[in-house]
Amino acid sequence: MEGQSRVLVIGGTGYIGKFIVKASAASGHPTFALVRDTSPSDPAKRQLLHSFTSSGVTLLRGSLEDHESLVGAIKQVDVVISAVGNAQILQQSNIIAAIKEAGNIKRFFPSEFGNDVDRQHAVEPAKSTFALKAQIRRAIEAEGIPHTYVCCSFFAAYFLPNMSQPGLTSPPRDKIVILGDGKPKAVFNKEDDIATYTIKAVDDPRTLNKILYVRPPANTYSFNELTSLWEKKIGKTLQRIYVPEDQMLKNIEELPFPMNIVVAIAHSVFVKGDQTNFEIEESFGVEASELYPDVKYTTVEQYLDQFV
Repeated sequence: MEGQSRVLVIGGTGYIGKFIVKASAASGHPTFALVRDTSPSDPAKRQLLHSFTSSGVTLLRGSLEDHESLVGAIKQVDVVISAVGNAQILQQSNIIAAIKEAGNIKRFFPSEFGNDVDRQHAVEPAKSTFALKAQIRRAIEAEGIPHTYVCCSFFAAYFLPNMSQPGLTSPPRDKIVILGDGKPKAVFNKEDDIATYTIKAVDDPRTLNKILYVRPPANTYSFNELTSLWEKKIGKTLQRIYVPEDQMLKNIEELPFPMNIVVAIAHSVFVKGDQTNFEIEESFGVEASELYPDVKYTTVEQYLDQFV
């Protein structure tokens, strides 16, 4: 569609990346995906790339380690969205260098898609993970690259199918373990909604050099409220078992990697309230469901219906 930015997604075959590629193509943006191999041996990945090309996506061969391929890909687009995984967060400095050299990028979305790393009270090892994302933010700002940081809180599919109950594949029916006192509010967003909001922000001047928070009111619940909602749906009262903060901190120290990071992030969200314990101020951020009221996002209540 004329006038729509050309979008390059790096990490497009990853967890949130594939949703972003599909949302970009569906909304009419000329969409490109940087891939190491255009015909991979892994059948699932091959199928995914086929679904990309069938929806009009152009595959560009390249990688974060290959500077020339990065610059070549970036020169073909207006907007770069990175959805690389945690292991590659710092390698985004290569994207920053390539954007500077190419000189044509109107907006860069680094790989965020979680908590706001500048407004958190995480303990180790989550603290160090968040610090890497903050380091990339500072590098983008130092280079004067136009940017948007997408903070979408929890991916619904990571948390809601078992309501964070270890070992369960569906929400509990008899007892539930609640982290902390269950009062701080968290936010749970469906992955394709996160992608839709991200793509909406691409050409929106209101999101330029801002944090886009995906914090819809109907997806914001405390652990206690979420438990009550589930109880209402199944017509049953669950036994609530609370894990106090000191026990959580002890668990984080004793658990092996990567479980310790998972629990440390849960501590940041469910004990410290880091997804909702601050107001979104115009000076640094905007909220997606307010900016784009036309997006009919899936609510937590609707999402849980599939498990009743």
